[in-house]
Amino acid sequence: MKNNLRKTIETDVFDHLILEEALSSYGSVRGKINRLLANGEIIRVKKGIYVFPEYLRRDVLDVCVLANMIYGPSYVSADFALARYGLIPETVKVITSVTTGRSRTFSTPLGRFDYRSRLSADYCVGFTSAFSGPYGYLIATPEKAIYDKAALDSRFDGTGIEEYLEDDLRIDRSDLERLNVRQLEELHAAARGRMKKLTSFLLEINR
Repeated sequence: MKNNLRKTIETDVFDHLILEEALSSYGSVRGKINRLLANGEIIRVKKGIYVFPEYLRRDVLDVCVLANMIYGPSYVSADFALARYGLIPETVKVITSVTTGRSRTFSTPLGRFDYRSRLSADYCVGFTSAFSGPYGYLIATPEKAIYDKAALDSRFDGTGIEEYLEDDLRIDRSDLERLNVRQLEELHAAARGRMKKLTSFLLEINR
């Protein structure tokens, strides 16, 4: 059955409707799904979202794709995006996203997904579309990832900006001096308070 299901469902990630349709010939679809889960032939990420186990996947599964699907609207940002761009040296296991919804955490078989609420006008500025195989997802630009990290970090109070970026976050000065000025200007226009101070500093060292 697992090989037939793999042939029927083309994608590595699929929702409950696709799974039900693929199993529609069975008298008890729910029972069949439960058996597939128990046998490890499919994995439930959260209610309504499934993936094939690694040995049946056709591509490397990017957790950013799952992050967008698990809870939205959202985009991947902060530590995970900073690590993805090579701006911080740490390996980051928790996938952090920014959302307009309430803050949530999902612990799944494929990792922990944290969603941090941002209701400010700056939410819609600074994220972009990316692709992993056939899947698209939203992720912060490098500039917005720095911005979101600072906005969500209780350690950042708008003072000691250089020390915060280079010592606390461990972002190299050379990387800070290669940021996109247009992106920073858009963030600066939307920023308030301590975040205005951050974007002012970043603009100053990039002009």
